[in-house]
Amino acid sequence: MIAEISERLRQAAALMTEFGSLRVLLALARRRGVQVYLVGGTVRELALGGRTPDLDVAVSHHTLDLAKELAQALGGTYVPLDEKERTARVVVGAEILDLAEFRGPTLEDDLRGRDFTINAMALDLTKLLSGEPPQLIDPLGGLADLASGRVRMVAEANLAYDPLRLLRAYRFAATHGFKVTPETEGAICRLAPAISRVAGERLHYELFQLLAPLRAGVVLKELSRVGLLTEIFPELSNLKGVAQNGYHHLDVFDHSLETVCQLETVLARPEHFFHTLATAVRKEAKLPGKPEILKVAALFHDIGKPPVKERRRHPERYTFYHHERVGVEIFQTAARRLRFSHTETRLVSHFILWHMRPFLLLPLFVRGELTVRALGRLVKAARGEIPGGFALAMADSLAGQGPQKPPDAEEHLGKLGEAAWRFYQERLMVQARQPRLITGDDLCALGLTPGPEFRRLLAAVEEAQWEGQVTTREEALALVKTLI
Repeated sequence: MIAEISERLRQAAALMTEFGSLRVLLALARRRGVQVYLVGGTVRELALGGRTPDLDVAVSHHTLDLAKELAQALGGTYVPLDEKERTARVVVGAEILDLAEFRGPTLEDDLRGRDFTINAMALDLTKLLSGEPPQLIDPLGGLADLASGRVRMVAEANLAYDPLRLLRAYRFAATHGFKVTPETEGAICRLAPAISRVAGERLHYELFQLLAPLRAGVVLKELSRVGLLTEIFPELSNLKGVAQNGYHHLDVFDHSLETVCQLETVLARPEHFFHTLATAVRKEAKLPGKPEILKVAALFHDIGKPPVKERRRHPERYTFYHHERVGVEIFQTAARRLRFSHTETRLVSHFILWHMRPFLLLPLFVRGELTVRALGRLVKAARGEIPGGFALAMADSLAGQGPQKPPDAEEHLGKLGEAAWRFYQERLMVQARQPRLITGDDLCALGLTPGPEFRRLLAAVEEAQWEGQVTTREEALALVKTLI
């Protein structure tokens, strides 16, 4: 396996000669008498046979001056990252070159200061661009760990130096399918509380990298096992040990983690659960950032249960009325701390708030008693997020396998999703593209004052249109007059 990876590295490294920016960098470095090496993630991905527009470069000295010169020579942008650590970024079109000064007097000292062995390898840029076969500088056995799929720390002190590295270990587990070594996990367990000191922006970036792949659910369970998950999201601690009713076989904490795993199953194979809706769910899974948002919603969908839990007369009967509303407030506190964007916060909040609605209507749907108006309200409340909303609902259902759960629950939920999707496409969207039968001006002409009553009356007309009771402006005005 090592020989195979070495050959992939040789082939990928040969393609690096296409980067004209590297030749300019090397010429500027020679003029200053500076040593430059490709390091870190760049070398790791080259060894895996990939390419990246982000190039990590280790520089022996004069790093900031060299970066400024490089940006000027290439007509790019110079971005100082950390003047104390002497790191800078040069952006040239789609290329990003991150230059960092040696962490010690020599390159080996620099590599020994890195987080994991798979990131502690280097290639001499001079030899690389001369056309010679690449000679991997690998003092810590990173290539062997890469071949074995191991995430092994260089030293515990290196993880303590930047606690974000604790989370990064599991990001590699998610994105590359690697396994964190027992010794590294032990260090992470000991250092886990330190991650609370990491800036929210950095945690947010690393989390969304971790959540993107379809193995994130399993990795979140590993984060929980080593104590990192509740250090990052202390709100989740309150879910542990909170029993649920007979529809569930897990407490709220484990159910939430299992919902993320089941969501990944639904996103990967939506045709197993839906028919026409499956195509839309598959498109949802390919939208940049959308799977991550849905997984955060899955993790937090029941976060409001502990504060509202009530026991009924039956010993295994609990209620959690309005837990979705309380959950939104709790989630938004976490979102502010971790610097979620406005769009991310809004979407996750929407999914949390909406997630119970299909289950509340499901008994009526199964009995054939669900009205067009009730279905329309469900669809309208989804705000166009029917595919993601029902993917989350299906995952929620799959994650609950208690003895009281009907065996055909997922089948009926899938059919409700189909009915909602048809309504959205055939009625709601068609109606939205047509002019309104009446507007606020018509209500003013009837002597009404703009306010909440306007919304109620216009909504009533819209719902009557769904049911086919109103089709013309005259019929709409007649309905309004009966409702005033």
